[in-house]
Amino acid sequence: MTAAIRRRLALLVSVAGAMIVALDGTVLMVAQPSLQRDFDASVAQVQWTSTAYLLAVAALLVVAGRLGDRYGHSRMLFVGVLGFAAASAGIALAPGVGWVMALRAVQGVFGALLQPATLALLRLAYPADRLGTPVAIRTSAIGVAAAAGPVLGGVLVAHLGWRAVFWINVPVALAIAALTLGVRVPVPSRTGTQRLNLAGAALLATVLAVLVHTLSGIPAHGWTTSPTWLGLVAVAGVAVVFVGHERRTAHPIVAPTVARSVPVMASAAVLLVTTAGMFGALFVATFFFQDVLGLGPLASGLRALPLTALMVLGAPVAGAALSRYGPRRTAIFGTVLVVLGTGGLSQLGSAGSWAVTGVAFAVLGAGFATVMVTATATVVGEAPPGYAGVIGGLKQTAMNVGPALGIAVGAGMMLLRPSAAEARTAGITPAMSSSATAPTLMVLAGLAALALLPASLLPTQPVHRVRRDTAAPDDHDIHTVDQPEGSAG
Repeated sequence: MTAAIRRRLALLVSVAGAMIVALDGTVLMVAQPSLQRDFDASVAQVQWTSTAYLLAVAALLVVAGRLGDRYGHSRMLFVGVLGFAAASAGIALAPGVGWVMALRAVQGVFGALLQPATLALLRLAYPADRLGTPVAIRTSAIGVAAAAGPVLGGVLVAHLGWRAVFWINVPVALAIAALTLGVRVPVPSRTGTQRLNLAGAALLATVLAVLVHTLSGIPAHGWTTSPTWLGLVAVAGVAVVFVGHERRTAHPIVAPTVARSVPVMASAAVLLVTTAGMFGALFVATFFFQDVLGLGPLASGLRALPLTALMVLGAPVAGAALSRYGPRRTAIFGTVLVVLGTGGLSQLGSAGSWAVTGVAFAVLGAGFATVMVTATATVVGEAPPGYAGVIGGLKQTAMNVGPALGIAVGAGMMLLRPSAAEARTAGITPAMSSSATAPTLMVLAGLAALALLPASLLPTQPVHRVRRDTAAPDDHDIHTVDQPEGSAG
């Protein structure tokens, strides 16, 4: 197998693994109403079918990346997709909503195993200065999957029922597992022992799980209630214990070489803040379309179609811009577009809103594609030897925590209105109004603008380092590697 074929196979597996996760999330949203009726479940129970998955993924991504660095990313991907398939089949056969909630948490565990591995494989298969194109392809594929999810979900639920949404994961995941068996990338160079620090892993998982759970509860409770404050205090307390433990232990989960890498941490911060701004804006806009304008889910989705289209089309352009202008300028430009797009959505209630919001969504999609391609390529390309999995986990964690933060900010601002507070006290979900939507979206635009600071810390030039553990070796070099990171077999 030539080096070019090995790289393409690694890219195919990476893209397919990322797409199945993106598709699963958007398809489920369409299936939830049918699932609720089938099991006569409460709204809270249905919400937990999403929350349980999100908590498991967010809590375990960095730990899963650490495991990949120790045992091999192909192995983690193989185990992850097989477990994802098994959990999906279990959900499709579930006799009650309690089983669905529990198995969604299990599915999240395996989703956490496979996500950092999909990025780490690119890191090991491609030279650092050639990561822009594969990352752009991966970003476009995620956009396609996210856009296709509601359509595919609607067809499956309408003709076969909600269980088909989970059955469809099984053959796709098995196909990815089969492809993973053929992936051969070099073993990353290792510095020191790769022992997993179980105490540190448990503390980090607790911090992230409590954080996401607290942020997810803000739309229902608000920012000023006891559950929110207790959750934030708990996050701060456990975080202090975790940081102290990391400093004392000889085997930290996030190694000092990773924590001190300015490009890595800045890229993660850019992703965290921009995803918060964008997903918060999407949350507010979706409820505005449905509560204020009275549009259905499909019509609301069509309003946001320019965002998906520009994400898909903008990713390759962003890859080319990254190679020419470097991470700093490209990330700053993308962040400015995200801010402008989010701010433009504040005109939702104005005359001619179709045209205004269409342009705003397009600008937002182009900006987010630019940010995601730039930050992903930088964080992966700058990964210190032997830590590609941990860094992939950090990147994915930012992409999971960011939306929860953005939705918390957006929904929390709506709940600060007196009418919303009264409605919440009465147990009624507060509807959004045009007058309240605009300032909320401007605050979210300001939140996204905070990404300009970490973006300014990114390198001015593309990464041109080609390390032994970064590039896939040529055919005559494959035998000089101690042992190729093979499949789980």
